[in-house]
Amino acid sequence: MNRLKRMDKIADEMKNDVEGFLRDLIAIKSTSTEEEEVVKRIREEMEVLDFDEIIIDRMGNILGRVGDGKNVFAYDGHIDTVDVGWEDNWEFHPFQGKEDEEYIYGRGASDQKGGFASCLYGAAIAKKAGFLDGVSLWVVGSVQEEDCDGLCWQHILEEETINPEFVVLTEPTGLNVYRGHRGRMEIKVSVKGISAHGSAPERGDNAIYKMASILKELEVLNERLKYDEFLGKGTLTVSEIFYTSPSRCAVADGCSISVDRRLTFGETKDSAIGEIKDLKSVSESGAEVEMYTYSEESYTGLVQEVDCYFPTWVVGEDSKYCAILLESCEKVLGRRPLLDKWTFSTNGVAIMGMKNIPCIGFGPGREEEAHAPNEKILKEELMNAVKVYAIIPELYKGGQQWQED
Repeated sequence: MNRLKRMDKIADEMKNDVEGFLRDLIAIKSTSTEEEEVVKRIREEMEVLDFDEIIIDRMGNILGRVGDGKNVFAYDGHIDTVDVGWEDNWEFHPFQGKEDEEYIYGRGASDQKGGFASCLYGAAIAKKAGFLDGVSLWVVGSVQEEDCDGLCWQHILEEETINPEFVVLTEPTGLNVYRGHRGRMEIKVSVKGISAHGSAPERGDNAIYKMASILKELEVLNERLKYDEFLGKGTLTVSEIFYTSPSRCAVADGCSISVDRRLTFGETKDSAIGEIKDLKSVSESGAEVEMYTYSEESYTGLVQEVDCYFPTWVVGEDSKYCAILLESCEKVLGRRPLLDKWTFSTNGVAIMGMKNIPCIGFGPGREEEAHAPNEKILKEELMNAVKVYAIIPELYKGGQQWQED
């Protein structure tokens, strides 16, 4: 039996285990900063699957290793999810791990507990099939990604918990291969006014009116932002608005907005802030333009204050990392996958965007399922992903090509 068929056989024998583990993960609610229980469940599975080393770091990320070779790389899957939103939009309970013949359902099925479950089992199968000669493969269950993408990997890399040569991001790609995405940042714009009685508004200076002019200019600015042939256009949208006023019968003396800014290739935090500061309405109103910071406490009690800036990153389409993923997919899927990009943001903003460690994206599930009600994942995609993750080490080690017995 050749190596590929042997891996197929092992994976098929573990199909029920993979699906059951994913259903368990979905059943444990694990919004950002509330991941402790799901980490405990993951540790149990790593022990059952005979991982060689298991680490839970100070932030609460869980890292499991198989193999002990000199070539070190990692699979990353964030194990936190967003909440469910308005529950009336759901046709089933989001935390029951519902399944049928084709799908597993629930919050996190695609984004992205499905990707994590499949890479965990892919690594375990790689060990069982003997695909780890010369390789140390880490599976990382990362926390707080939904709140602050990349913070988990800033911690891992700055603490030198592991130092991988490259990382496969298991966010949903529909079993295609993704090589980058736009960056993003969270910006706050604030203006001040002077309150007065609402019966005599001319005595005051209305901050909401000042902000109205800024909002109009921001709408126009969005239309003229930079465009990149691969990543597409930079964008901005106003996502929140706040005000201060002594009462409903008074002129508003403060107004602030949040801006979600997506950065295409060549845009930076300085250029994005500068474009807003240069708007006529901003300069005339004396508005303050600043970046938000994030400082939420992890479930372990660790606080890390960082700017809400998440850099753009792209891996060249001719890189060896793209080649490894494409070949792995061809071996398992019998087709060459699409080489593309995410619309949303991932932990790649820190791994490659900040630390310059190459990342490639590959995962089961669909991007459009992320953060949506009635989230689900195809069981067939889940198992195909397991098999791709299982053979990546064989193709990666020492830069050698796949050799069938």
